[in-house]
Amino acid sequence: MREWNTLRATVYGGAIGLAAAAIKSFAPWSDVQSGLGVARELLGAMLAFALLCGLAAALRNFIQRRITGSELQ
Repeated sequence: MREWNTLRATVYGGAIGLAAAAIKSFAPWSDVQSGLGVARELLGAMLAFALLCGLAAALRNFIQRRITGSELQ
């Protein structure tokens, strides 16, 4: 079984977080925010999702190595 690419997972997680925050920020049912508030929310969600996805990929790789008892190829 192949190792998951943690950098790719981090980038994809950041993109998902950015999209989720953009939908939440610019939705018609949300309150109007200043430009700085929107930027903070976008950046925070992007970083949080990127970290979450990167750590999930790293944890998966670690568990897979422990189960198989050898390095992935």
